Amino acid sequence: MNKQTVRDVSFAGKRVLVRVDFNVPLDGQTVTDDTRVRAAVPTIKYILDQKPKVVLLMSHLGRPKDGPDPKYSMAPVAPVLQAHLGAPVTFVDDCVGPKVEAAVAAAAPGAVLLLENTRFYKGEEKNDPELAAKMAAFGDVFVNDAFGTAHRAHASNVGVSSHLPAVAGLLMEKEIDYLATALEDPARPFVAILGGAKVSDKIAVIDALIDKCDALIIGGGMANTFFLAQGVALGKSLVEADAVETAKALLARGRSKLVLPVDAVIGDKFAEDSATQTVDVAAGVPDGWAIYDIGPKTQALFAEKLTGAKTVVWNGPMGVFEIEKFAHGTFAVAKALAKATEAGAVSIVGGGDSAAAVEQSGLADKITHISTGGGASLEMLEGQALPGVVALKDRV
Repeated sequence: MNKQTVRDVSFAGKRVLVRVDFNVPLDGQTVTDDTRVRAAVPTIKYILDQKPKVVLLMSHLGRPKDGPDPKYSMAPVAPVLQAHLGAPVTFVDDCVGPKVEAAVAAAAPGAVLLLENTRFYKGEEKNDPELAAKMAAFGDVFVNDAFGTAHRAHASNVGVSSHLPAVAGLLMEKEIDYLATALEDPARPFVAILGGAKVSDKIAVIDALIDKCDALIIGGGMANTFFLAQGVALGKSLVEADAVETAKALLARGRSKLVLPVDAVIGDKFAEDSATQTVDVAAGVPDGWAIYDIGPKTQALFAEKLTGAKTVVWNGPMGVFEIEKFAHGTFAVAKALAKATEAGAVSIVGGGDSAAAVEQSGLADKITHISTGGGASLEMLEGQALPGVVALKDRV
């Protein structure tokens, strides 16, 4: 990565403004998954070890519509971070203005302040210059460790970079290094696994990977559009009729590399109490039934394709893994990926649902790298430049 990182600057005695990604799921006031909080701890500790004057942490949480909303407050994150950090964390009920100014003035040397949700200000997502200047006013140096928002040009990640020396945090560096290596110089065989609901969401990724990988596995709802392009009857399965021609073109272009499911688990409704059966894809799906997961033959086929792989990138589940009876395919892929990793492959799991599935499978510690950014990892796989990365200082 040709960008400066926290290793390239000194934080001693400085006010350090850090953009973290604490966009965590909440159940009321309880954080239900602290993965992103834990991922930021190494960078924060690295900064604290250099005896800064104060560390200010900024993040968004959710999508508040009309300004401040207690439902989306960062307050519940403070005690979780404090527990993982092993140091006091003070929550500040704003991210700019007098409250932050007073908190910085009162802070003991090396204090950690968690600021309120940046999206409580509408100018955040518009990269408003005035808001960015107000945010930057509390820092002497800026560290961007929020890979999950690196694909967005917002005030708190791109705007502040025009006012302060801006460097990458350890997590940002790790994310970029893994994904860039997978794209630019992967150890081979290089296998990509793509899932999720819609092929239209990942056309650009398929287009970018099809010439680079040795095998491209397609699962999830997006596989249905490829089936439709082959004339398979799909019952009431999710399909994208307007993407069929694109699927036909991709099939023609990557026929030797594309690996599609050969059987599927179908259900009569989208529910936990759905009746189920397993069918061969070529035989079609009966009327009134829909594909909700890959079948056992496909699980074995995909596992075979991962055998001997040296680099594997996975983004998107194989089925409706939120419903237990339709989660077997996704968890089988997670198991096969863990086995490939144990055999020497570098495995990279994109953020979002596939990352959640790996966590739920209990195999997260068997994967080389699990990305904290779904959208950002997708855009990197597409070969796009990420605004939050572009804004960082270049290495000379």
